[in-house]
Amino acid sequence: MPLTREDVRDIADYARIALTEEELDEMTAYMNEAVELLEPIRQYDLEGVEPTFHPIGDLSNVMADDVPDVEVRALPVDVALSNAGSSRGRSFRVPSILGDQGGDR
Repeated sequence: MPLTREDVRDIADYARIALTEEELDEMTAYMNEAVELLEPIRQYDLEGVEPTFHPIGDLSNVMADDVPDVEVRALPVDVALSNAGSSRGRSFRVPSILGDQGGDR
């Protein structure tokens, strides 16, 4: 069932997009072409397929533990800091982005 000019006008109004009559005609044709491109997807047999809201499913935490890996070659701190514009101890010092309330500068 193709979209009508009124459908597209309502969508544009909802999105707060002003369209001239010419743009409305063009957008109606464009959106109907886009819907036609999705038609092959409707041919899939989805009987019994549960809807999902994330492509990875129930995966909730993909972060690895924050522990040093003995097989990873870490750059020594002194080498890492050797080209730093400014450093303090084992840390890089960077300009504050929080203004005067950002703490140590």
